[in-house]
Amino acid sequence: MLKGKSPIDPALIRELAQVLTDTDLTEIEIAHDNLKIRVARQVTVQAVVQAPAAAPAPVAAAAAPVAAAVPAAAVDDPRKHPGVVTSPMVGTAYRRPSPDARPLIELGMQVKEGDRLCLIEAMKTFNDIVAPRAGTITRILFEDGRPVEYGEPLLIIE
Repeated sequence: MLKGKSPIDPALIRELAQVLTDTDLTEIEIAHDNLKIRVARQVTVQAVVQAPAAAPAPVAAAAAPVAAAVPAAAVDDPRKHPGVVTSPMVGTAYRRPSPDARPLIELGMQVKEGDRLCLIEAMKTFNDIVAPRAGTITRILFEDGRPVEYGEPLLIIE
């Protein structure tokens, strides 16, 4: 690559890749003037499902009303659930306003429209994510302190 022909600095790319490795992030993006650089790595996640120790009959009976009330596609894909709350931005999601505070939300918690659900830090700014509707938090789909993408399902309110 000829010097002066490309505004992209290979050393910067290597440095950003090292930041990904050091911080356990999956992607990082920087923008300056008309130049935008995004470095991402592919992460393979392996799900392990453990069989319940108790008899399966009570579990099946408890799951039946949920399956009847929510379309099967919504159970498989939270993005299709009618009560999904998605991330409006790329950033780091937090359930607590500070490390020593109690979580803003818990499973089974009742929320009202406009209640603060979580925070997303983007560009060193904390953004409140509020409840778009009243209901009960039935699923929390993000891990505290981990990056989230635009449109990523955060939680489900039923």
